[in-house]
Amino acid sequence: MSKVKDKLFTVLRDRPQVITRAVFWKIPHNTREDEVTLKVGRYKKPKDWREEESPESLTPKSELTFDGEEFVNLIKFLQENYEPFKEGVKAFIPLDRPFESSNAEQVRALFSLPDKQRLIDFVLSNDVIPEELEAGLLHAKRLKAIEEFESMLNDDLVESNWQRWFEKNNWVLGSEFIRILDERSIDTHNITDFLMEAYDGFLDVIEIKRPEGGMVFWSKTMDHGNYVPSSDLIKSITQASAYIYEVEREANSVKFLEKVDGVKTVKPRGILIFGRSRDWNEGQVEAFRILNVGYHNLSIMTYDHVLARAKRIVGNDS
Repeated sequence: MSKVKDKLFTVLRDRPQVITRAVFWKIPHNTREDEVTLKVGRYKKPKDWREEESPESLTPKSELTFDGEEFVNLIKFLQENYEPFKEGVKAFIPLDRPFESSNAEQVRALFSLPDKQRLIDFVLSNDVIPEELEAGLLHAKRLKAIEEFESMLNDDLVESNWQRWFEKNNWVLGSEFIRILDERSIDTHNITDFLMEAYDGFLDVIEIKRPEGGMVFWSKTMDHGNYVPSSDLIKSITQASAYIYEVEREANSVKFLEKVDGVKTVKPRGILIFGRSRDWNEGQVEAFRILNVGYHNLSIMTYDHVLARAKRIVGNDS
């Protein structure tokens, strides 16, 4: 290695006919810091002293000069990647900067591996995700689901959109349910929104209607001073009750039991999610309580009840 004023030379490799050199030099500036640049080149050795040294190749040219920014970025690249790459690591997360957006692809790639069961076993057996992080992720996911729910309420979406939301977020229906069954059809004539397995191993029915779309919960006129269900609500109650009845009729059907994975179908219960209650008065709240008590195997909820329950579950009921 040799040094000339403001320059530093070194030979990277010396072969019989070709020599590889690198040189630093400093370019002074009056308005900003001096810039250090780097030139790297592979050159043909002159056959005698009268010839000048020339690049080994001109196409592409075997000589490259990095300006200050390029050189700094090259140093950063080498510092961060050389050792992991030498060890055969194709992707890694620098622990001194774990939360940069560029690292998200590495994390996403790990959790996108096709062998999900092996990935789960690996995560659990090596305690990759601590309990507090797991709980935090679940909490954050549920908060995001609640935000989506509220946004959907403002858009007055049709039933199919709500079916997809409840499929992804069945936790809002309460701890009494453990899973949504893949099968929705009771028989050739009756297809409910969801068939659910409850915590006790029995089958229950979930029926949802769009929150608004012109359907109202209470009739516009009262009967003897009492709030009464609207005709739309009565139709929906009748439909949900019919589904419950048909499920009970299929209790001894081998074909039906095969469709529902053998989940027991003794005295099924149902949940009907219908309408809004955000602007109810005290009389309507009391009438709702009386209405629900009248059905021993069917519970009625509004979308606002579902939202309130979801917020209580995540501890955000303010």
